Amino acid sequence: MKAVVYAAIDQLPVVQEVPEPVCPPDGAVIAVRATGVCRSDWHAWKGHDPVDLPHIPGHEFAGVVVEVGADVTGWHVGDRVTAPFVCGCGVCEYCLAGDAQVCPDQTQPGFTGPGSFAERVAIRAADTNLVALPDSIDFVTAASLGCRFATAFRALTVHGRLRRGDWLAVHGCGGVGLSAVMIGAALGARVVALDISPAALDKARELGADHVIDASTEPDAAAAVRDLTGGGAHVSLDALGHPWTAAASVASLRRRGRHVQVGLLLGPDAAAPLPLDRVIAHELEVHGSHGMAAHEYPAMLALIEDGTLRPELLIGRELTLDEAGQALADMDRPAATPGLSVVRIRG
Repeated sequence: MKAVVYAAIDQLPVVQEVPEPVCPPDGAVIAVRATGVCRSDWHAWKGHDPVDLPHIPGHEFAGVVVEVGADVTGWHVGDRVTAPFVCGCGVCEYCLAGDAQVCPDQTQPGFTGPGSFAERVAIRAADTNLVALPDSIDFVTAASLGCRFATAFRALTVHGRLRRGDWLAVHGCGGVGLSAVMIGAALGARVVALDISPAALDKARELGADHVIDASTEPDAAAAVRDLTGGGAHVSLDALGHPWTAAASVASLRRRGRHVQVGLLLGPDAAAPLPLDRVIAHELEVHGSHGMAAHEYPAMLALIEDGTLRPELLIGRELTLDEAGQALADMDRPAATPGLSVVRIRG
């Protein structure tokens, strides 16, 4: 099969012929019809996440089941599916409690093994990790859900406990951030979006942001949020993953507000300082959010089916498999086209 491969860290990924994946006894092989290009893949390509080389990136995908293992009971060849980027083992205490997103024995396509920048991808524990796709949701749209959109949805609804009328600050308007803007606006929150890209801020306005702040020209972005919101946001999300945005997100909150860290802080940024004096004095909550388990998808999919959420509006460009490697490498600079990039793979 064809797949995008890199043999060394920071080496431009290219399309190669590779062996097809082997189906695990408890797993499935999916013919990939579309896969997202995500900054998390860029982190692995830069060496921030350990991966075995040569490596196939990609962890946001949608497609059709073409093989199931002997131990699988809930899925069949021909099923239209997607999956979370964190795949639980299905048998540990966390998976059995419904928290596969923090499974200590988790696998992640594109990180712990070959990913979805390929014509086929295998996952294990299919009965725990696969998500049925409604016929009304196309593969390109579905490929935008597994990491950025689902992560933003759970970050706001579970960790942020976002309510109608709340102020929401979104720091960073890439894939996660723009997803959060759309979701927050759809849930009735008042949204402030922050970024350094005018194009990204324009897109945030288009998706429902009430206010935008250009953090490249605002000397104190957190203070600007507090001024706009009359004391600070009820919920603030760092969607980028940078020491500055993480600290600014916490500092954007009103008393007893909730910060959710979604953007990855890896390598030298892993020990990023936060204003803990403010956390203590204002009784702030600080949450990490790491995706969303498969069993939580139906609530999100229902909002997509009824038109409340429109993730297709987040897609900035569709790519071919041959273009995916360069698109991944280009993620170290502000995007020329705001929104998500999705690779369409012809079946």
